[in-house]
Amino acid sequence: MSNTLFVLLDGAEDDPNPEMGGRKPYEVAEMPYLESRAPHRLKTTGRGYTQLFLNEFFTGHPPEIPRAALEALGLGLPIQDPRRTAYRLSPATVKDGMVHWYYNTAEIKDELEERIMSHMDMLADHDPAIKFFIEGRAVLTMVSDDVPDLPAPPADAPFKEVPGKLGELVMTVASEMDGVTGYPWGCGKFGRQYLAFPELMPMVAVSDSPTSMGICASLGMETHVIDDLEERFPIAQEALERGNVFLHIDEVDEYSHQKDPFKKKAVLEQTDQLMERYFPDVENIVYFVDHGTSCVTGEHILMDVPLWTSIDTGLPDGSMMELKKVVQTLLQNKR
Repeated sequence: MSNTLFVLLDGAEDDPNPEMGGRKPYEVAEMPYLESRAPHRLKTTGRGYTQLFLNEFFTGHPPEIPRAALEALGLGLPIQDPRRTAYRLSPATVKDGMVHWYYNTAEIKDELEERIMSHMDMLADHDPAIKFFIEGRAVLTMVSDDVPDLPAPPADAPFKEVPGKLGELVMTVASEMDGVTGYPWGCGKFGRQYLAFPELMPMVAVSDSPTSMGICASLGMETHVIDDLEERFPIAQEALERGNVFLHIDEVDEYSHQKDPFKKKAVLEQTDQLMERYFPDVENIVYFVDHGTSCVTGEHILMDVPLWTSIDTGLPDGSMMELKKVVQTLLQNKR
């Protein structure tokens, strides 16, 4: 089969971890399938967020569409009307003049979602549409010209007031939950998108992340938003018979934000086992990483990132490949 499988190990790069003897989780994880099937070890340049990396990876250009608008598209929310603005709502605690991002949300996410929904009538004049996804996060779109520049995760930051009725909703929820609320960021309107590299198409994208699915949907790819990790693999397996496939392992990044190197190691090993089960005979495979995410600090790291592949480009191991040229270089050399 000549089709190519692209596997994003989101945030797999890391800091050396004292809990792992100064090694990184991916250096400790046992991944025999990756080791045997992707022997060519290259590097490219990471970006601060997934959407920045993926847009340049797939098109050769940074995105001109803000993150919340891309996520709205990925979730099927109305956003292409120029009157509408999108807002990414992430769990956070607003206290003592700071926004503290909230990642271990298991105990509060259900209440947070209920509180936000109970106050949506505050936005009734703006025709709101909202969807929740991983760990209490949400995307909201509504008719509005408010595009505030607000602090973004994962680093805690000084609090900025959210304008208008949305700001009232945010602070009402915070008053009811001892500071916990859904704080907006990545705000903006739908805009221009570049074309994907023609060599990629047709392509099927499989992920639990509206961020990556928004990028892929904006490029005309067939998208499947699948929350469960294991359930993504048979869908990707079937799709690889029809064209190229993008398979996103977002959990790697999520456990990094939770500062849990052992969960990160475990999900890398689980992914490797699933790859062996569903793709034992794949010829063209590309593992790539969009940025580092530290299990020590819980924050993203701007750094060079691994590019592991079965495709021999003729470059020696350790070579740096320019991000905007990665896809075309690999696909020109595939079997």
